[in-house]
This record gives sequence, C-alpha cells and structure tokens, in this order.
Amino acid sequence: MGFFGSVLGILGFAIGIPIGLVVGFFVFVYSQPSHEEYPPARPLVETSITLLLDLLPDIPLWMKNPDYERVDWFNRFLSYMWPYLDKAICEIIKSSAQPIFADYIGTFCIESIEFETLSLGSLPPTGNVPNLSAGVKFYETNEKELLFEPSVKWAGNPNIVLVVKLMSLRIKVQLVDLQIFAIMRVALKPLLPTFPCFGAVVVSLMEKPHVDFGLKVLGGDLMSIPGLYRYVQETIKRQVSSMYHWPQVLEIPILDASTASVKKPVGLLHVNIIRARNLLKKDLLGTSDPYVKLSLTGEKLPAKKTTIKKRNLNPEWNEHFKLIVKDPISQVLQLEVFDWDKVGGHDRLGMQMIPLKKINPGEKKVFNLDLIKNSNIVMDVPEKKQRGRLELDLRYVPFRDESLKYRNDVQDEKSSEDDDEFLSNAGLLSVAIQSAKDVEGKKKYTNPYALVLFRGEKKRTKMLRKTRDPRWNEEFQFTLEEPPLKESIRVEVMSKGTGFHFRSKEELGHVDINLDDVVANGRINQKYHLINSRNGVIHVEIRWTTG
Repeated sequence: MGFFGSVLGILGFAIGIPIGLVVGFFVFVYSQPSHEEYPPARPLVETSITLLLDLLPDIPLWMKNPDYERVDWFNRFLSYMWPYLDKAICEIIKSSAQPIFADYIGTFCIESIEFETLSLGSLPPTGNVPNLSAGVKFYETNEKELLFEPSVKWAGNPNIVLVVKLMSLRIKVQLVDLQIFAIMRVALKPLLPTFPCFGAVVVSLMEKPHVDFGLKVLGGDLMSIPGLYRYVQETIKRQVSSMYHWPQVLEIPILDASTASVKKPVGLLHVNIIRARNLLKKDLLGTSDPYVKLSLTGEKLPAKKTTIKKRNLNPEWNEHFKLIVKDPISQVLQLEVFDWDKVGGHDRLGMQMIPLKKINPGEKKVFNLDLIKNSNIVMDVPEKKQRGRLELDLRYVPFRDESLKYRNDVQDEKSSEDDDEFLSNAGLLSVAIQSAKDVEGKKKYTNPYALVLFRGEKKRTKMLRKTRDPRWNEEFQFTLEEPPLKESIRVEVMSKGTGFHFRSKEELGHVDINLDDVVANGRINQKYHLINSRNGVIHVEIRWTTG
C-alpha cells in the first residue's frame, strides 16, 4: 500500500496542477468584477463631507476658504532664506525670553535660566516633506497700508537646549518635536514713496497660537506627566498672547524715523503786510509798481502775493495772509518786493528773511526791516543807495487737538479780543483725493481727473490717461477763518479728450461731502459712490486741524 499510495500521490499532483492552472485562467479572464466592495471613482466635489474629512483631515486654508491664496512662491522663498531667518528669529526669541526668565529667577530656588543651544533646525519650512501648509488672506483698507493675514502650520526639527541652574545643579531641558499653528496679521505701513516703500512691519496674532512639543529632562519625556502637558500649553499661550495677541503688536522699523515720517501742518502763520517806504525807482518815470511775494522755505505751495500798487514808492497794503507751518524751528519766511512790468520779467527791488523760531507762539510781533539785495548777506556788496524798508507784523498760532465743543466752552468762559477769537477759530482743511474705481464715460477710453470745489475755489488733480481705476494720491489745503460747519465740499471726476473733439470734457460723476463730521471728529477717510455714475466709487480723506 505504501508503494501504491506514493504512485497515486505523484499522479494526483501531476494531473491536479495543470487542471488547476487551466481552471484559474478561465475564471480570471471570464469572471466579472464586483463593485460592492470597491465604490466607483467620483469627482472630489461630489464626495460627501464626512468622507472628504476622512480622506483629507488637514485641508489647507486656501482650499477651505476662497479668500485665502496659495503661497507656493513664498514657501520657496522661505526655503532659500531659512539659514538667515533662523538666526534672526532666534535673536528675537532670546530678547523676548529674557524678561520672562527674569521673573522666575529667585523663585523655586532657581539661580539662572539661559539658552545653551538655540536653533530652529536645518529643516526649512519647505522641501520634499510637506511640513508647511500656508495660505494668505489680503485686506483692502482705506489707510495707507498693506494688510494681510498669513496662516502657517509648521513642523520642524529644532535644536533648543535650555539650562536651568537649580541650587548649584545644572539641569538641561531639551525641546523636541516642535509643531506650531498660528494666524498672524501683518501690516506694512505707512506706505511711502521711498524704497522699500513702507516704514515698518507690524505683526500681531489673531488667535492664540497652537504650540505642541516635547520636553526631555535627564533623558525622559517630561510631557508624559499627567496634567503637566495642559499646564505648559496654557502657560505658553497666555505668555505669547499677552505680548503679541491683537491689539498688542510687534513693530519692526524698516526706515529711519526721519525718513518715514511725513511732516504735517502744525500751525498757521498770520502775516500782515503793512507798508513799504523809500523803495527803489525802476521805471523810466522815476517810480515803481511794487508788490510783495511771500512764502515759507521747504514748502511746495505757490507763493502768496499782495496787490500791485501803481507808481508808488511808499505803498500801503494792510493785507493779511495765512501760511501753513510744518516746522516752526527750521522754516523761514521769505519776503521779496518786486516791481511789476507789463513786458518782460519783474525787477526785484529787495528781499528779507525771518526765521520762525524768533516768533513765540501766540505772540504778535512787528518787524520793520531794511531790504537787502539777496539772502547771501556776506557776499552782498554794500550799496550807497538804500533799497527801502518793509513793515509787517507776524503771529504764529499752533494747532490744537481739542474737540470743537471743548474749544467753544473755553471761548465762552474766557473773554478775548476780536482778533484773538478770529485766530482761535482759524484752521486748515486738508482734502486728499486718493483714488477712484469703475469710472466710465460715453467713450471707450477715459482720461480722468478730479476737481475739488469749495467756497468758490477750485483745485485739480493731474489727468491720468486711458484708465477707469485712477490713483491720484494728491492733497489740497484750504486755510479757513472759522470751522466749516453746515457746509459741504464737492468732488467731481471729469474726463478730458486728447484729440480734436467738439465735446472735449465729460463728467464721470460727483459727490457732495458734508463737513460737520469732519469738524466734530477731526478726520474722515471713506469711499463714496459717485452720483450720475453706474458703479463709480471715489476714495477721499478729509482732515480738519484747528489753530
């Protein structure tokens, strides 16, 4: 039986293998697959939310929210800049941690706390491993700033070792497996016409940051102690939020303060040109037609002029002017007396200069000046004949920041002269025409410019060619004797043709702005829908500064 059993086993093996291969081949080729176990492929948009969250548990913000944008280019930038950013960020961490460490020294027998090693590691925020998922959201504001919110999730390989000296015993604490998730708000402001075109970087946190890490002390994981992990997490969130959670900010200056700061008006200089005596004779008939031209140094505004007194060597003017002062320490009042001529250039009879630092705020000061040939007194050749004298009085009134109500209360309580009341009510109305959007005309192309109309005065911006979204960024100033209460200012957007047209000008829209809110609040900065325009919007900033 043993022999016959072996023979039958060999025959069964020899016959069974071919039969099994043939049957398996036909079953594999001709059998129909079942779809019950494996569902058919469907587009991602047709997938249910539950299944989508299972497939993609960490969806980046630029996919979940359409107002967040992908920043792959920024990730590549970080990968190249990482060695330098590592050192810069570590220096910020050291400087920020020093006051925190100082609070714990002396408590719990702690003698000192210091970093032995501080590095964010060699692994940059981008690379083959997707250890950074970032998105950014940009905001449009009415202020002169660029505002955006980057969202960052990062897992790195830092090398951070902290040494705590406790009762003469040095204990090393190592941070491992660091993960950070934070939403920051970054503002580049103010925007300036000087490279890199912004004065500072202002950073703040919009939420409490999520920081996950492990701590190794004497070779063991300290975070495995029950309750300690949550306590450390909450402590870190509380400390970081107290320093940088909005509205707390970290400001990093980029440009020098003198470069970044834009000088704004600080007061008004009231100039009263009274008279002149014994002026030079420039006309053939032995007379002159004098007038006075006055301006402040460092100011781009057109110079003020008195009326022309025909055939008079001793003119009487008594004309009052108001000049805008931006720096009473360095600015100088320039006074030039000219002889008006109908043909050719006007002859200068003489000039004089008065530094504003010689005038005390609020004090009226009378000057009786000898006219000179030019401002370079050292090189001025002495002349036998005198150029005459110019008499005027000056008063510098600085602006105040009090509200209109407070000013009225003070004026009601204090009695003053008519001139004092006039000066205290005077102020400066600044109108900044920033930009417009979607201004359309009847023609295919528009060449828009803006007109500012107030109290009979008309100011005009430059004309921009072939655009429906002009950006002017021009400011105009009106010196007023009293607050513009119950008044309005009109801004018109016009278009001018560049060829030969019968109708060369076209109004694209206008807006009337009430100035009561400007006087009450000191400033408005808004966008207004243009009247008689389909979708036109204009951005205007108006400030009222009192003296």
